[in-house]
Amino acid sequence: MAVEVVAALLWENERFLICQRPANKARALLWEFVGGKVEAGETKQQALQRECMEELGVHISVGDVFMEVTHTYPDITVHLTLFHATIVAGEPQKLEHHDLQWITTAEIPKYTFCPADIEILDALQKKGATI
Repeated sequence: MAVEVVAALLWENERFLICQRPANKARALLWEFVGGKVEAGETKQQALQRECMEELGVHISVGDVFMEVTHTYPDITVHLTLFHATIVAGEPQKLEHHDLQWITTAEIPKYTFCPADIEILDALQKKGATI
């Protein structure tokens, strides 16, 4: 059974936020969207708001679903729901991640992402910054 995971597609002008995983976690130093596991009793939107506060120190407004993917890693299968989201208060901080970057869709190939995000990144590149 897949673990429910949520992530945020946060835009600032024509750039979106990516986060580099900590060196001491699975998929160390790969890039990803901010987010995490949905806890018991939470909606996906509540989980995403909590994760953004825990990991970035920001309050967000959660919008529509951009895309959903299921990916099987050697240690876990995840069902990832990526939501459009907007920062409504705070400035992103590295509370958990090794690094943070605002990138354009054209810059995606410069970064090594978690395998679960590849299908999403392909869709972002096809749509460009018109999202």
